[in-house]
Amino acid sequence: MLKIENLHATVDGKQILNGVNLTIPAGEVHAIMGPNGSGKSTLSYVLAGRDGYEVTEGSVTFGDVDLLAMEPEERAVAGVFLAFQAPVELPGVGNANFLRTALNAVRRAKGEGEIDAMQFLKLARARMKVLNMSDDMLKRPVNVGFSGGEKKRNEMLQMALLSPRLALLDETDSGLDIDALKLVSDTVNSLRGPDFSALVITHYQRLLNHIVPDAVHVLSGGRIIKSGGPELAQELEKSGYGAIQAAAA
Repeated sequence: MLKIENLHATVDGKQILNGVNLTIPAGEVHAIMGPNGSGKSTLSYVLAGRDGYEVTEGSVTFGDVDLLAMEPEERAVAGVFLAFQAPVELPGVGNANFLRTALNAVRRAKGEGEIDAMQFLKLARARMKVLNMSDDMLKRPVNVGFSGGEKKRNEMLQMALLSPRLALLDETDSGLDIDALKLVSDTVNSLRGPDFSALVITHYQRLLNHIVPDAVHVLSGGRIIKSGGPELAQELEKSGYGAIQAAAA
C-alpha cells in the first residue's frame, strides 16, 4: 500500500526528516511513536502534501503511483486521508456542505455518481449516530465552536464517509476522554480490511489498546530507529525512549 524510501524533508529550511524508511502493506495498521520534535507530524504532512514541507531526497510509492508527484487534492481523491492533531476551523463553511462536497469529489474520482442532499443526510446521520454526534453539528461551520472532542469526532465522521485507502492519524487521541477515545478507535477498526491501511501517530500506548497495530515504529531524529510488534509500545510506556535512542546512536 505505502512504501517510503530514504525520505528527507525540510520545513522553513530546517532538516526534519533524515532518511525515513517504512513499508505499510495493504490491510495493515502501523503506529509511530517518538519524542516531541522527532518528525512524526512532519511525516504525516509530507505524505498528505501540505504546503511548506519540502522533500529533498527519497521516494514515496502509494500503490503503484508516485505519491510525491501528486497534488494534495489528487492524493485525497486517490484515497489518502489526514486526521489533524489540531483540526482547523473554517468560518462560513457549513459542515454538511463541506462533507458532501468532499464525498462527491471522491465519488467522481472513482467514476461513481454524486449523491444529493437527502441521500447525504441519511448517510451522515447513520455515521453520526455511531459517533454519538448530534445532527446540529451538520448545521454549524466546520469545527467552529466545537470542543476538542467534537473536532476529533468530526474528523472521524469525515473518514467514515470518505472510506480512504490510507488514513494518517496525527495524534487523533490528543485531548480525548476515555469514551471519545473508544469512539475514535471503533471508527478506525470498523474500516479495517484488505483495502484499508493506516498510520497512527501517537504518544500514548493507551490508544493502541483499542487500535491494536500490526507494527510499531519509533521515530527519533527524523528517522525510524526501531520497529517491533505491539509489545514495543508497552516497552516505551514503561521505560521511555532513552535506551532505544542510546542504542541507535
